[in-house]
Amino acid sequence: MKDFLNILRRFIPPYKRFLAFNVFFNILSAILNLFSFALIIPILNILFKTDDVVYSYMEWVWNPYSWDAWKDTPGLLKNNFFAFVTSLIETRGGSFTLIVLGLFLVVMTFLKATATYFAFFTMIPIRTGVVRDIRNRINHKITQLSLGFFSEERKGDILARVSGDVNEIETSIMSSLDMLFKNPILITIYIVGMVIISWQLTLFVLILLPVAGYIMGQVGKTLKRRSLIGQEQWGYLMSQIEETLSGLRIIKAFNAEKKIQERFERSNDTFRRTTNRIYRRQQMSQPMSEFLGTVTIAIVLWYGGSLILSDNSSIDASTFIYYLVIFYSVINPAKDLSRAVYAIQKGLASMIRIDKILMAETDIKDPGTPLPVSLEDRIEYRDVWFKYRNDWILKGINLTVRKGKTVALVGQSGSGKSTLVDLLPRFYDVNKGSITIDGIDVRDTTLHRLRALMGNVNQEAILFNDTFFNNIAFGVDSATQAQVESAARVANAHDFIMAAAHGYDTSIGDRGSKLSGGQRQRLSIARAILKNPAILILDEATSALDTESERLVQEALENLMKNRTTIVIAHRLSTIRNADEICVMHEGEIVEQGRHEDLLARNGYYKRLCDMQSF
Repeated sequence: MKDFLNILRRFIPPYKRFLAFNVFFNILSAILNLFSFALIIPILNILFKTDDVVYSYMEWVWNPYSWDAWKDTPGLLKNNFFAFVTSLIETRGGSFTLIVLGLFLVVMTFLKATATYFAFFTMIPIRTGVVRDIRNRINHKITQLSLGFFSEERKGDILARVSGDVNEIETSIMSSLDMLFKNPILITIYIVGMVIISWQLTLFVLILLPVAGYIMGQVGKTLKRRSLIGQEQWGYLMSQIEETLSGLRIIKAFNAEKKIQERFERSNDTFRRTTNRIYRRQQMSQPMSEFLGTVTIAIVLWYGGSLILSDNSSIDASTFIYYLVIFYSVINPAKDLSRAVYAIQKGLASMIRIDKILMAETDIKDPGTPLPVSLEDRIEYRDVWFKYRNDWILKGINLTVRKGKTVALVGQSGSGKSTLVDLLPRFYDVNKGSITIDGIDVRDTTLHRLRALMGNVNQEAILFNDTFFNNIAFGVDSATQAQVESAARVANAHDFIMAAAHGYDTSIGDRGSKLSGGQRQRLSIARAILKNPAILILDEATSALDTESERLVQEALENLMKNRTTIVIAHRLSTIRNADEICVMHEGEIVEQGRHEDLLARNGYYKRLCDMQSF
């Protein structure tokens, strides 16, 4: 329950107004229900003529500071109500009195039903609002976390948390909120009424109820553990589906359909077995609570009957029946409360997995007093060391990139080229050394200012399921149609965009699936052109293209690189031949630096790379 209360403290405050109304209407509903049940006593007395007591009106003098006034009030109210019923019977007859009491019961029930509806009505904005807020927080956190977090997590598992776990919270915790706020109120008010009727009988009942609650609570703890395992297995299933969709071409090419199917079926069977155990234990709550409730009622019947049959009984038969009605009204909220506890235990397991995202700390943060930054002179890597886990990926890198110059990074796969450029926009932070722009460490300015200086064109064009216009204008909110078209022309993308059905308003499909590789790459170049960054990062932007596409893309890149500070990662000679400086990397170190002709003349590692046609 501590974990559940922690969730309420985190997500309920924006909805305190709705919660206050919900509590008010639940209290009103319980009080109205209690008074409507009170009509059972006079109705039974009239029908069976069991009450020989003569009631007369008593004056009510209220003193809130007197304990006797508080203690005597219930009896005084009962006496005056029975006096009213007695006088009504004497003047108008028993049948008329039953009609009046029946109408009074109908009115009270209508008011109680109305209060119950409004209690539920005020709970709906809380349920839907909290789930919306959780989704928003997850999405916000995903965009804020550093790339290092996602290298440790499976993408499918993250998707499972955003979809399956949030849905589980909605169906388990949020759907139980009404029961959790309403039922304790109902139980409390009903028990107060029971104490007023007979404190001895109520004391006996209160000894029995915690025993039943403890038994069901122990089962609920086991359910939470099982649910956590089940959600982890569901995340693994989602990861497998995501991998299958991403690698479908390779799966078919290698005739590996059967292997993938068998792997998924094994995991799916494991998840099914875990789910079976969860559902079996969850469904135990209803019969267990029903059985324990029946046992409790039987014991109360025995004890209450013993009190009535005794000579000095403080409760008569009709009042005992009223007591049993109230007690039975306690049983149903108690059952709902137990079911809610079961559901919450399951939902808490999902909340634990979601909190792995929400509570994750990012190591890439803005400084307390950020400095302004702009590129006027140079970018410098000063004795930079970096590692993801244990092994050093970069070792003592020293590199200067002057404004307006093009620096190319070449080397075999795994030599540290991409890592080197990822450190500049602070996708990761250096472990030792520093990276400066005009002498200002990149860690001393804000991420927004730093990344606003840069534009990226990657090997895989990252596009969104949106229109041509919105993909080019991505990140530039004030872009006009003329500016977008101008950027597309420079990137050699305008012609194929205008050939589409709706021009710039045409949707390009999921990840640009309706476009060729060269078209996708030219779109990403147009996006970089529109941003007009001071620093351009090209990460093997032409390595996956055919000759014709490469020619068009290379021309677009040359237009983009004019008079711009550029860092290029490339394997193909055509993209780096004219670079102002080429840095040759090997096992995390820069082993050679110079222009293309000079490096060839040295007959060193760069010459061997050229001969092997590795780039």
